Amino acid sequence: MTIPKPLVQLNQAFLVTTALAGLIIHPSILLVPFGIGVITLLTKKNPLIANSRRFLPKPPSAYAQEDRDQQLFNQWIATVCLGLALAFFALGMPSLATVFAAMVIIAAGVALMGYCIGCSVRYQLLMWKHRRTKTDF
Repeated sequence: MTIPKPLVQLNQAFLVTTALAGLIIHPSILLVPFGIGVITLLTKKNPLIANSRRFLPKPPSAYAQEDRDQQLFNQWIATVCLGLALAFFALGMPSLATVFAAMVIIAAGVALMGYCIGCSVRYQLLMWKHRRTKTDF
């Protein structure tokens, strides 16, 4: 299954914007992308992407497509980092919270520029799993 690239980019821009707002305006803003991330991981459907499909001017199939499983992997990374940022803010450790929120901002921002850090991580993970199961003759 695939997702049209403009919708993936919308999600990336949303992560950058809300994580930045959480650092600049108020940490509670991080609850929004964290909540959407949790919903996405539980239901395997991103509400932001699902509700934005109707705004695509062309049929979804007319766009370059992104792998759904890869996007779920990326969502796991972002949601864990946002959850850690929220936890560290709650524990009175704003420096660590900022590091984890910044990781989301950087990863999503770099993805918007065309390089997917999560894709590289997942590729290495899949290669490691493959090498572990490969038998030598």
